Amino acid sequence: HVNKTESAVRVRHLPSGIVVECQQERSQHMNRDKAMQMLKSRLYERELEKKLEEKDRVEAQKMKNEWGSQIRSYVLDDRRVKDHRTGYQTSQTDAVLDGDLDDFLKAFLMTGAVSKGE
Repeated sequence: HVNKTESAVRVRHLPSGIVVECQQERSQHMNRDKAMQMLKSRLYERELEKKLEEKDRVEAQKMKNEWGSQIRSYVLDDRRVKDHRTGYQTSQTDAVLDGDLDDFLKAFLMTGAVSKGE
């Protein structure tokens, strides 16, 4: 046991539960610094994974820009505007074309709230 030091360090990040151990250096302070660097890199990797998952989830919800994927159709002969996502329709085509989309937005938000179970 001559000229040996027990300088291993274990660092635990309580919110995430990540545990990092380091015993590469001879000094406990250096091991602690290295363990903190390792912990920061693991937390950074975890955050990147969360962002990628969120991005993938958002990308999966996007619709392709092709025929039949429109969210709203305007049939001016019958004086009808229908939202295909929610099934909401109105006969006030002039108001909708002038920008009155509040009823469509409410229907879309209500559909989202129902699907989430709120």
